[in-house]
Amino acid sequence: MGLLAWVDRINIWIGKVVSYLIWFGIAIIVLEVLLRYVFNSPTVWGPGYTQRIFGSYFILIGAYTLIRGGHVRVDLLLNTRSPRWNALLDLLNYVVLVIWVAALTYEGWYYFEEAWMFNETDDSALRHPMWPVKLALFVGVLMIAIQGVVEIIRSAVLVVRPGIDVKRVDAA
Repeated sequence: MGLLAWVDRINIWIGKVVSYLIWFGIAIIVLEVLLRYVFNSPTVWGPGYTQRIFGSYFILIGAYTLIRGGHVRVDLLLNTRSPRWNALLDLLNYVVLVIWVAALTYEGWYYFEEAWMFNETDDSALRHPMWPVKLALFVGVLMIAIQGVVEIIRSAVLVVRPGIDVKRVDAA
């Protein structure tokens, strides 16, 4: 289970580092509001950068959120039955998750590759490159996929041996 804890630690580290992006986004929004409403001189770049920062933040924080159990779940069938039943439902959920993010990872790589190869830019006046955002999409869904595989392994172990302690690194 050392490999699983190692993946947890990497995703926790990425999540904590990326969490500071929110402060850059907030600073740009505050600056934009001040410039627009106090000085009547909004920026051209403010809205585009906040979209990039918050978009990258939300996808790159996904694996950390998965570790913390922060994604939306419907617990109607969970926590009402045996630990083995809960582990089986978790296993099925994580399998579906991994299939979905595997498709996103596959497509995300091609989005990034095309943006890089063709020097794709956005349609704003400043013509910002699109590859950083598409790279964030690829890395984010890849890390969610890897964390999903870790959770599949943990759930499978709990289906077979419900009482075993599958250690999870503390994400706090």
